This record gives sequence, structure tokens and C-alpha cells, in this order.
Amino acid sequence: MNPLAPVLTIDGPSGAGKGTISRIIARRMGWHYLDSGALYRAVGVAASWADIDTSDASALVRCTFDTHV
Repeated sequence: MNPLAPVLTIDGPSGAGKGTISRIIARRMGWHYLDSGALYRAVGVAASWADIDTSDASALVRCTFDTHV
């Protein structure tokens, strides 16, 4: 893989079509698509299941490293 692979970020309000257009662009360009929001939600769910106090930053960091997606 090219160490200087392009990174495209798209910002906008909820429901604006960011995910849709991102997937279309990734498909057309032959790029990988990463939904960072899904990663945040996955860690949130894992932290909830593990009953981690959301004010405990160290525990959340450990949870992030221990969460496999």
C-alpha cells in the first residue's frame, strides 16, 4: 500500500448524505471506506456492556484497545 494513501474527510450535519457520498467516492476511486462514527459507537457499546464509567478516561482507553471490530 502507498504510504501516502489519500485521506478524504467529509463533514456535515446529520442526514446530509455524508456516508452515502463517501461510499460512492470510495467505490469509484477503489479506496477503502472507514466509517469513524461506527467505530466510536462500537467502543461506546463495548464500554456500556463492560459497565465502564464514562468519566474514567483510562478505562475507556483500555476498552478502545481491547475492542475488536
